[in-house]
Amino acid sequence: MRIKTGIGQDSHRMGDDHSKPFILGGIEFPGLPGLKGNSDADAVMHAITNAISGITGVNIIGKESDRICLEEGIDDSAVYLQEALKYLGDFKLTHLSISIECKRPMITPFMDAMRKRLSELLPLDPQDIGITATTGEGLTDFGRGEGVQAFAIVTAVAE
Repeated sequence: MRIKTGIGQDSHRMGDDHSKPFILGGIEFPGLPGLKGNSDADAVMHAITNAISGITGVNIIGKESDRICLEEGIDDSAVYLQEALKYLGDFKLTHLSISIECKRPMITPFMDAMRKRLSELLPLDPQDIGITATTGEGLTDFGRGEGVQAFAIVTAVAE
């Protein structure tokens, strides 16, 4: 059995456009303007996509996501995640761990919904997806409410 682990990170600044939804982990958080970015700026999805790229060696966030977003007009970060999954080959995801740093929104009330949504997109059961959140005691711009940062670690195995 071969085991690989990938780590991914992404961050986006808080926006001021209330017509754009605030989305993390594929879930819309009400009452906040969308994060700044060409896409839906879902930092959690981008971090997961980057973590999968750490396993496959095929970078999706960057040129490929820009092509999908800017040329094809698709701003749903779930599409980037689905693109990354195409390159797993014989590897199968077995676990996902996500850590989110932000002052707002409050993440805890949405964790179950995020696990459910991510399990619909990934070949994982909700109990194989861990999510933690912190304000980091306000020591960073994220903890002071200026944006959202997410880290993701994925584990994959091949027989």
